[in-house]
Amino acid sequence: MIDYLRGIVAHLESEYVVLDVRDVGYRVFTPNPYGLARNEEPVQLYIHHHVREDAIQLFGFTTRDEQALFRKLLEVSGIGPKVALAVLAGGRPEAVVAAIQQENVTFLMKLPGIGKKTAQRMILDLKDKLSVTDSRWAGASMIEQDIPVAAESGSIWATAREALVGLGYRDAELDKAWHVLKDKVTGEESPDILIKKALQQLFQG
Repeated sequence: MIDYLRGIVAHLESEYVVLDVRDVGYRVFTPNPYGLARNEEPVQLYIHHHVREDAIQLFGFTTRDEQALFRKLLEVSGIGPKVALAVLAGGRPEAVVAAIQQENVTFLMKLPGIGKKTAQRMILDLKDKLSVTDSRWAGASMIEQDIPVAAESGSIWATAREALVGLGYRDAELDKAWHVLKDKVTGEESPDILIKKALQQLFQG
């Protein structure tokens, strides 16, 4: 069983990267492939090795917390790998866990692929497991989720922009990306989702 892979990002698509590990290319599905596009040095992804009757797939995450939450989400009835991956693309692990512990259905429904019934199942199936069996989530219930109700898209972009600057992007690059994106956002996106959209735009140029 593969626990992690370390290598160079040789290729990426909207859902996955190809990680070159000693001249072997591994296709790894990850929450935000474009977030890895900037790396010229080897990157390390923590792997969930998913085996089905008709396919063997690798899902990769930059932190152990993402890997652990992904596996917990797969325990929820009705959530498969693609939906679990979308959840992690839409929200930070600690924010998702906090929403589950607080029974915050509104926040969970803002995550990609999650409707009301699925959000309720997430709470029912995971609330006790995440608060009891995973010590890493201790205190997560105190986190306030970034639910941009009535928030201005510009202020959300300011938060996203700060994170992108931390990734090494220049002001001119970010201004260009925002010029394209600003007419496409609804004002209801979380900073995490806006970061992903911006990274995709930056990668496309």
